[in-house]
Amino acid sequence: MAGVRPFATLRYEKRGAVAVVALDRPEVLNAYNVAMRDDLHAALGAADEDPEVRALVLCGRGPAFSTGGDVREFGTAPSPFVARAVRWRRDVWGRLLELRAATIAAVHGYAVGGGMEMALLCDLCVAADDARFALPETGLGMIPGVGGTQTLPRKAGPARALDLVLTGRWLDARAALAAGLVQRVVARARLEAAALTLARRLVRLDPAEVQALRRAVRGAHDLSLEAGIALERRLALALQRRP
Repeated sequence: MAGVRPFATLRYEKRGAVAVVALDRPEVLNAYNVAMRDDLHAALGAADEDPEVRALVLCGRGPAFSTGGDVREFGTAPSPFVARAVRWRRDVWGRLLELRAATIAAVHGYAVGGGMEMALLCDLCVAADDARFALPETGLGMIPGVGGTQTLPRKAGPARALDLVLTGRWLDARAALAAGLVQRVVARARLEAAALTLARRLVRLDPAEVQALRRAVRGAHDLSLEAGIALERRLALALQRRP
C-alpha cells in the first residue's frame, strides 16, 4: 500500500477510513516478539499520522489472536523478565491507547497474556465464539506487563480482575462478554465483517466528538464524580465552541 512499508510480522491496510492491523505470525499463534514490537509501533504510527483514518481494527491471522510474548525469546536473554523488558522497550501500548482513531479488537482463538492485554487496551472488543482469554503470568512468577492490572479492573471491576490475575483461569467468549471484557460475540465466520461494520459506524461520527467521549469515559475511573462531571462539561463546551 502506498505510503506504508510492508511489515514482516503484520499486515496493514486501509479500507476507507478504517485501518486494519492484522498480526501475522500464525505459525506461532501470533506470539509477540521484538520484530512485531517494532512493526506494530510503526504501523500504529502510520495510522495515527494519517488524517483519513478514523477507526482501527486490530486482529490476528491464523488460528489465534495472540498468545502474548514469544517464549522462544526467553532463552536468548538472562531471564524471562529481561526478555520481556526488551520486547516492551518501545511504548507500543501507550501509542495504541493514545491513538486519535477509535480502536476495536477483533479476537478469535487464544487471547492469552499480552494478547488479552492488547485487546483490553482497545476501546471496544468483538469476539468470535471460539475466543478464549487468560492472564497466566502469575503462574510464571510475573505480573501482566501490557497494562492488564490497570485495564482489566476498569472493564471488569477489581474483584473479578483479581480473580483472573491471581488464578490465571480461562474465560470463553460468553464469559468474557458477561464480565464486560467483550462487547459483542459473533460466529467465527462473521468476526471480520462484524468488526468492520462497527468500525464504519464509528467513522461516521465527528472525530473530535469521539476523542472527547473517550477522554470523558476514561476519566471516570480516575476522577471524583464532581471532577468527572466538570470534565464532561468542559469537553461539551469545547465542542460547541468550534467554528
